[in-house]
Amino acid sequence: MRRSLSDNLAIACATAAYSGYFPLFPGTVGAAAGLVLYIILVRAGVLTAGQGAGWWISILVVFAAGVASAHRCEKLFGQDNKRIVVDEVWGMIVSLYALPVAWGWVLAAFLLFRFFDIVKPFPGRRAEKMGGGLAIMLDDGIAGVYTAGLLHLVRFVMG
Repeated sequence: MRRSLSDNLAIACATAAYSGYFPLFPGTVGAAAGLVLYIILVRAGVLTAGQGAGWWISILVVFAAGVASAHRCEKLFGQDNKRIVVDEVWGMIVSLYALPVAWGWVLAAFLLFRFFDIVKPFPGRRAEKMGGGLAIMLDDGIAGVYTAGLLHLVRFVMG
């Protein structure tokens, strides 16, 4: 079956430029793709160590593109398909929200995000079971919020 241009664009987005096709640990590879996007946005000056419009715009754009492309690809690939990793990309951006731009924080965010993404603390597992593009994105957003919250708490305690 021949796919339309919109299908191919959805696949490119939902698989994070086809990184979701990696045969081992596609979620981890998708999170690494999120780090690549983060680095690109930091170098472009869109994301900084503080809060700002660049963060909110990035979070909203990746979320909207992710919901639409994941929803479409769930219909193409089937429910809970491991090739869909745009949610990991978004979760990493959420995880790194307004943290210092330093490798220690980035590594900590990556490891904690993967932990929370796998464990799926409340209400992550519940969100995942809703189905559709929104559900695909929400459980990783929740993992990202847990990660960012914990890292900002550590940062506050460290002074």
